[in-house]
Amino acid sequence: MTESQRVPGVRSLGVDLGSKRIGIAVSDLSGTIASALTTVYRSKSRRHDHAEIARLVKIEECEVVVVGLPLSLDGSEGPAARDATNEARQLATVVGVPVEMYDERFTTVTAEQAMRDAGLSGARQRKIVDQMAAAVMLQAWLDHRRHTWDKP
Repeated sequence: MTESQRVPGVRSLGVDLGSKRIGIAVSDLSGTIASALTTVYRSKSRRHDHAEIARLVKIEECEVVVVGLPLSLDGSEGPAARDATNEARQLATVVGVPVEMYDERFTTVTAEQAMRDAGLSGARQRKIVDQMAAAVMLQAWLDHRRHTWDKP
């Protein structure tokens, strides 16, 4: 691939929405590698939670937010996917950058396996599983973007 054919890099924030915790991951500046960043613990206010995500978007200088879409195993959209889509729409009104959805099936399972393989204790795994799942989802989005990008 020549320089003119290379996928343009995009700094991205990955978001794994949970009922109690929100896992956050970020890509490197080139938009190639995703890394776990932090966990946002849900407050009683969705507005407050979204403001915290918007703050992270600004601090990390992200150009896009990728929210995990929890599809059913058969690929259909169930109640969890509809809830995530609605929340992503709300989030899009405050983060100041485009918000995209991306399939997050198996991300938690993949993250848990990777942490076990790395020898992390159960307590340590529980503390970071949400941000690791966000990183797995964001990495899949970055890879998909790189493999499907058509140069203008």
